[in-house]
Amino acid sequence: MLATRWEPWTELNRLSREMDRLFSRGGNAINSVTGVGTFPALNVWGDNDNLYAEAELPGFALDDLEIYVIGNQLTIKGERRPPEHDGGTWHRQERGYGKFSRMIELPGDIDADRVSAELNNGVLLVTLPKCEAVKPRRIEVTSN
Repeated sequence: MLATRWEPWTELNRLSREMDRLFSRGGNAINSVTGVGTFPALNVWGDNDNLYAEAELPGFALDDLEIYVIGNQLTIKGERRPPEHDGGTWHRQERGYGKFSRMIELPGDIDADRVSAELNNGVLLVTLPKCEAVKPRRIEVTSN
């Protein structure tokens, strides 16, 4: 009798491929085009006064986007509408459509009353002013 060795990583890889295949079937969700990745991809950086979040959202209109800030959480929601065509036959459709919602935790609390957002050439830039309490402050050192 030949002993068969159990390969747990092989089984996990198979399960992962099956899950990817299962969740990318729909064709209507934006994430189905990119597999199980997140959409939109975000860049977040900051300076002394603000944090900045940037997302590439080609083909979106201002009316298709919603932005919320609560404490240190940024949420971007939107919907890309299905492409319109005049009854022709699709040969390839790789650009996804549908609703998305992306929430990220920011590295500090934000002054939600002063948040601003701009959509230029398909790039969304959200400026998130830091609360005074989280801004760096220089502390003067004294001696006796």
